[in-house]
Amino acid sequence: MMNLRQMEVFHAIMVTGSVTAAARLLNVTQPAVSTVLKHCETQLKMKLFVRVAGRLQPTAEAHAIFPDIAAIFGRLEAVGRLTQDLSGGRLGTLSIAAAFPIANGYLAEAVATFMSARPNLRATLQSLTSPQVLDRVINREVELGVAHEPVVSPAVETEVLVTTTIACVMRKDHPLATQEEVEVTDLSPYPIITYLPQVSFRPYVDRAMSAANVAPTINVQISIAITGIMLARYGAGVALVEPALVESMSIPDIVIRPLAPRIEAKTLMIRLKDAPQSKAMKDFVTHLKAQVRKNHSH
Repeated sequence: MMNLRQMEVFHAIMVTGSVTAAARLLNVTQPAVSTVLKHCETQLKMKLFVRVAGRLQPTAEAHAIFPDIAAIFGRLEAVGRLTQDLSGGRLGTLSIAAAFPIANGYLAEAVATFMSARPNLRATLQSLTSPQVLDRVINREVELGVAHEPVVSPAVETEVLVTTTIACVMRKDHPLATQEEVEVTDLSPYPIITYLPQVSFRPYVDRAMSAANVAPTINVQISIAITGIMLARYGAGVALVEPALVESMSIPDIVIRPLAPRIEAKTLMIRLKDAPQSKAMKDFVTHLKAQVRKNHSH
């Protein structure tokens, strides 16, 4: 049997045509190459090279084993390229779960722009509710979660990605659409569309209403923002929702007006505590933060 070092020396001599060139290729001395070759031939009990007119010529046996050994070194080179690609974040899989408006808004844009520079990268992107996102991260089904606060679990670590606001989304012909911003008290006469009580944003809306001493007419309750946005578009009332999807999807006949006072909530990146992060994911998080900064500076 040839060991890997002997195969390496044999391969180098076959490829370069001489012991001197093989030594240079392998970054070792010429005697070291000659010694390994001699041991190899002794072990195999056959000659691999003969000298003809001062030049090294492969024997028939050398030609017979060369294709298999060349294939081994071809595979090793492929492994080298693969590890380089992995360490460079160009390969691998991004697995992400995010709250619905995030997954379908700026996160989809960030994943698409990140992947366009990395054609060998694969990704999974799930749109869920914020509690489901947390579950996916805890169960190791995804490497990164992006969801709205509150996120309470000792199993994960969180980092604020961006602060989002609840805004008024309405048809452009709605009476309040003429205002630059809408006071919470201005909402009293109008039907309101907002989140169901179990959705994480709802307590923020309720607190703002009671602080302004407003008892709103909530005529439709929804679980995700896009439903409220479409209801507002078709005239069901003013939607008090997180407006990122309107901004990213440019839905016609709809306007967004900020609320005063502001209703703010944080969007968090969620990762499993102490879990190793892939190079691709580290690079993606940097890209995502830059994308969010760019979008929110407009």
